[in-house]
Amino acid sequence: MANYTRLIGKLNTPKLATIAVTLLIASASLAQKPWKFNLTSPEEKIDLRIDLYEESIEVPGLEDFGPMNGYLGGNIFGVWYVVGFDIKDDKHATLTIANDLGSEDQKLSLTQTSDSTYQVKFLGYNAVKRVQEKKLVKIPSELKMKVTPL
Repeated sequence: MANYTRLIGKLNTPKLATIAVTLLIASASLAQKPWKFNLTSPEEKIDLRIDLYEESIEVPGLEDFGPMNGYLGGNIFGVWYVVGFDIKDDKHATLTIANDLGSEDQKLSLTQTSDSTYQVKFLGYNAVKRVQEKKLVKIPSELKMKVTPL
């Protein structure tokens, strides 16, 4: 213990302050992960679960493939899993999702509109559908989704 006390005693106040601020900034940046969350659209009953930092999410029905970066599910036909992404900044990202058969893919943009809401916009042709009255119909091209607990 005496060795540490002597070492700290040799550091002057500005050096200690610099070290403290550096540690605080480093821990804050590690704690913030703006692209790891669950989103839900209560009106459409659609969920989006993503972790763009690591493949940590089990996709329902695709467990044999191991963890992935996320998926879109709920009141849609099948499950669409994340096959690629591009993080623009803390508020904008683009995802590429593919259906569980791998026969179609879809690009979508995510934009944070407030602390707890995101705008999801399907880019180009909207291939994501749901069953409605025994027919496959496209879901809306834009969804307002709310953050839900992990």
